[in-house]
Amino acid sequence: MKRRKFFKNTVKGAIGASMIPLLGTSCTNEKKLEEKNNGSEISSQSNNTTPEQWHQMGTGKKPRPNRKKTVVCDVAVIGGGAAGMCAAISAARNGAKVVLIQDRPVLGGNSSSEIRVHLNGVNHLKNGLPERETGIIEEILLHNRFYNPQDSYPVWDHVLFDFITREPNIDLKLNTSAIRAIMNGDKIEAAYCWQMTTEMEFTVKADVYIDCSGDGLLGATAGALYRTGREASSEFNEKYAPKEADGWQMGSTVLLGSKNMGKPMSFEPPHFAIKYDAEKSHKGRNLIPFELGYWWVELGSEDDIIGEYEDIKQTLMGHAYGVWDYIKNSGKFPETENYALDWVSSLPGKRESRRFIGDYILSEPDMLGNKQFPDAVAFGGWSLDEHNPGGIANLSEPPSYFHEDFSEPYQIPFRSLYSKNVPNLLFAGRNISQTHIALSSSRIMATCALEGQAVGTAASLCVQKNILPRELGQKYINELQEQLLRDDAFIPYRPSKDDKDLVKQASLIFASSTSSGDANYLNDGWSRDYNKKIHHWESEGLPAEVQIEWEEKVSISKIEIKSDTNVKRNIMLRRDSLNNDVYGTSIPKELLKSLEVEARINGNWVQLGTESKNRKRLIKFDFNTVQTTAIRIRLKETYGHNNVKLFEIRSYES
Repeated sequence: MKRRKFFKNTVKGAIGASMIPLLGTSCTNEKKLEEKNNGSEISSQSNNTTPEQWHQMGTGKKPRPNRKKTVVCDVAVIGGGAAGMCAAISAARNGAKVVLIQDRPVLGGNSSSEIRVHLNGVNHLKNGLPERETGIIEEILLHNRFYNPQDSYPVWDHVLFDFITREPNIDLKLNTSAIRAIMNGDKIEAAYCWQMTTEMEFTVKADVYIDCSGDGLLGATAGALYRTGREASSEFNEKYAPKEADGWQMGSTVLLGSKNMGKPMSFEPPHFAIKYDAEKSHKGRNLIPFELGYWWVELGSEDDIIGEYEDIKQTLMGHAYGVWDYIKNSGKFPETENYALDWVSSLPGKRESRRFIGDYILSEPDMLGNKQFPDAVAFGGWSLDEHNPGGIANLSEPPSYFHEDFSEPYQIPFRSLYSKNVPNLLFAGRNISQTHIALSSSRIMATCALEGQAVGTAASLCVQKNILPRELGQKYINELQEQLLRDDAFIPYRPSKDDKDLVKQASLIFASSTSSGDANYLNDGWSRDYNKKIHHWESEGLPAEVQIEWEEKVSISKIEIKSDTNVKRNIMLRRDSLNNDVYGTSIPKELLKSLEVEARINGNWVQLGTESKNRKRLIKFDFNTVQTTAIRIRLKETYGHNNVKLFEIRSYES
């Protein structure tokens, strides 16, 4: 079907947009421009005004402010959604100085209060259970459970702000757009940015750039290779791809919310509402429940979906109000009598646009065949969920095809997370190197967050070693994987083999009581029960103790413990505050709350650290180096479970 036919019933009659090519060569002259300006920051155009243009009352005339700054950092992250936040945090915690650039006033991307999409991940495998993500994204979700029990999306925005700004190595710049890359040869030398609220122009210079913006403007203006649209089934042997390649991209959605007002509420549609033709609509477009709106109020494009965004937005608002008009005024839904619109998004949530080309293009057979990658750094498992290309303009087709569920998570390789031709560019999110069908699964936010943690960690290692991402992947992939596993990321079929972990040298591990598992599992390299195998120790009641012994003295200054948060149950923020066996709105009762660690020094037990209000799965204790032959972990209290379950204990010398 042709896009023109789909869009004939829109607010403006038709949506039209011209494709503006973004060529890498268009930015290679930025370096010359910078030299021409004698090394000063990039200026968008010359200023012909007089030096005394500004007359400030009380202080007299002043020159117009020179709102231009150069910012130097190790890693620049573009985009403050789930991927960008996790990239920035992982890079910062691993020692890099990070600038995080977000073009909106809030963080969170599609999960923010502006759009309010559920932060899904590996939610529903064929067994119906999650295989929930850990690492930084879980830490963020736990942070929200403690500080936002009311499930408020505006508060969620500020939970994220709190989480990011408490990291000392992150310089956050909100309302700031990375407009173009400034090139030096084939590498990005700087990102030219503009902050809307301050009129400030930033030239951000970094060693490594991570584009987590979704649309990927920085990468595109750097000349990074990318593709849009759907591949032909023959190119990657994808059974769910079309026979012939085309330009269709999955669409954006406008969500809405309604509220019971306790009295009859009438509704008169605005002039821009587009009539919803329920008789022609596929039965998959369920109108009940109605309180949270409809993810299928969506429009895709077979052309320039980025350039058409404002037209698509206006049309989607028309469709959203048209569907609500049908719900309220068709007479078929009397249960809506007391309901009124409480919120309608003015910012459609995007699903697809550019997909950059890396050294490897992830495809449908990789996922369905559960291909094992030597450079695996993340995982996914949302179903192959390809939305109707025309969206609501193609009513006769189902809103999504939900091609296939996965029986277990699939791996995502590092080679799909850096650019094939721009050597200091990494990416995470829906713009990674993958096919259209692969994106139908991996675009989910928690999966994007895992990719973000992977590339953030990779960027910090690149800075430390003064190398580029491709060399890191070729020579140091084991080091990258081990750091991710230490930081509580999970890679299917990849246990930790960290030879720096002193617990690996222990002669004995035992516990005061055991109801399931074995204390020796705390040293087997696995941080969760996986593939029907147990990798935990669980106490029989509380308090309980775990003790680790060495035959000879060891020097330690760090102890790291991975506790239980029940990865078979989701804790993400949902608009409906769903609470059942799969989704939870409270702090996981299995989470360890109170504990202390001790070391045996010269025959005496000495306390090294204590925690009474733990809020993380990965619990860390740092202390001055001690010489010891044993450590003991006293486990006192959880957030409601009778027993405590641990998956891993590590110790290190700084």
